[in-house]
Amino acid sequence: MLQSQTEIKAEIDKIVAFLQQTFTEQGFDKAVIAVSGGIDSALALTLLARALPAEQIFPLLLPYGEQNMADAQTIIDFNHIPADKVQTFNIQALADQALATAGEENGTIDQLRLGNMMARLRMIFIFDQAKKKRALVIGTENKSEHLLAYYTRYGDEASDLEPLAHLYKTEVRALAKALDLPAVFLDKAPSAGLWAGQSDEAELGFSYELADRVLVARESGLSEAEILASNKFATDDQQAIKAIFQRLKAVEFKSRVPYRV
Repeated sequence: MLQSQTEIKAEIDKIVAFLQQTFTEQGFDKAVIAVSGGIDSALALTLLARALPAEQIFPLLLPYGEQNMADAQTIIDFNHIPADKVQTFNIQALADQALATAGEENGTIDQLRLGNMMARLRMIFIFDQAKKKRALVIGTENKSEHLLAYYTRYGDEASDLEPLAHLYKTEVRALAKALDLPAVFLDKAPSAGLWAGQSDEAELGFSYELADRVLVARESGLSEAEILASNKFATDDQQAIKAIFQRLKAVEFKSRVPYRV
């Protein structure tokens, strides 16, 4: 886990170098990135803007209906991306038509199913625009989300390269702070923007701060029982720690599929 400002600065430089090297090695000079208004896409875009000229970056805004994209526009402006490089595709009509085709309707369908459908529709636009522009798709997934399987398969986890996939959520926040991202990205509750009022931590049932501490301890080789018995965690955290391990067990299949002969 990154701790000091020296480590954080070195990490920023490493990611920027990784992006530049990957584009050079793969023979691409343009990038497409979906910008949601959350801290992950804000950080990914900011790092990308340090690696490529602004005119070679194509942010996509993919709202559902009246979804507020003001924060997404804030980080685009922060990175001085030209307005003519930004595209907006409202996915509501397509999502509603897909629901109707499946014999469902918004308001009655399970919110998770609707969120997954929205994530996969967004993926279609992202990769189509990358194909059109001969660009690479920049992912915005972090390590915490991946380990907790808090993503939609063939949706928001689809990408060509992932600059944040090795960073825990708390490290994402540390890099965002070091890069002086607008305060809104540090203050707002993490959200995948799948439906109105949706919050990652409310849906998961525990905070990313605690989850990261548990995931780091688990990665060091400690078992659930050892973590629960550790004096590094408060007694009040016991139920949340159990919930984290329950989550890890429940979503383990997502790291194994597709099953093969």
